[in-house]
Amino acid sequence: MRGLVLKSTGSRFDVLAENGDLVSCRIRGQMRLHGIESTSPVAVGDHVIIAIQDDETGMIKEIEDRKNYIIRKSVNLSKQTQILAANIDRAWLVVTPILPKTSTGFIDRFIAAAESFHIPVSLIFNKSDLFADDLAEVQTDYIAIYEPLGYQCLKVSAITGDGIETLRSLLVDKINLVAGHSGVGKSSLINALDPSLNLRTGDISRQHQKGKHTTTFAEMHPLSQGGFIIDTPGIREFVNIDFKPAEICHYFVEMRNLLQQCQFNNCLHENEKHCAIKDAVEKGIIHPMRYYNYLSMLHNEDIFK
Repeated sequence: MRGLVLKSTGSRFDVLAENGDLVSCRIRGQMRLHGIESTSPVAVGDHVIIAIQDDETGMIKEIEDRKNYIIRKSVNLSKQTQILAANIDRAWLVVTPILPKTSTGFIDRFIAAAESFHIPVSLIFNKSDLFADDLAEVQTDYIAIYEPLGYQCLKVSAITGDGIETLRSLLVDKINLVAGHSGVGKSSLINALDPSLNLRTGDISRQHQKGKHTTTFAEMHPLSQGGFIIDTPGIREFVNIDFKPAEICHYFVEMRNLLQQCQFNNCLHENEKHCAIKDAVEKGIIHPMRYYNYLSMLHNEDIFK
């Protein structure tokens, strides 16, 4: 029987079977994925083949081919990765200028990771009702960086409802992943989009200005209007995994079409002469903040200094 993995807790998986039943499943034997060293071979969003056992639980026998997936470094096993979710139609990164602050460095690392796995990205600027004057300008500046690059930007408020209907219409019949720092309001936003889900929300830590984690494992929720939304654990440190230095520029969309214009094929767009990327930065074609974040990724610098 085919099924869709809605929730993973490490050893148990909630699978929506094709007959509509929700089945608690385990993995058969020592199932592994070729080419991926992961903490678990099964991820939310996976299409799987299950067998129903005598006790009405299920056994996952096979994982069908994925069209994409997104990963982060495992917190406890540094040499392994955690697959956050698979078969994603769009990743939505929730952004706030404060409480907590989402830096452009974080945004660009997330976008690069999604680009590397061929996952379209949009940005949700949540808590827009709280921001005025200088903070409103920060939000406007962020949008001015990313919208011209083709990354859709939406200003919403889970509290006032502004922008919620527009966002809701974009989620219909899609597999949507929602990510962002703890405290940006992912769970509150999902509740506003579909109140029937009633996800637990948390408060902002006054000491660290970070959200308290209310989501431990990624979980996919069916939306009443059709489609699914994946709520992910708060990501305080998103790490791009196995990026070779020469690959990074390919995940910055404004750099791709210029790469062939550099004099050297192995140009890293840092100190080399006759570099089309550096020229484009000087001419204002490439935003200097994006270029700075590219260099930060190139040197694997800490973006939360």
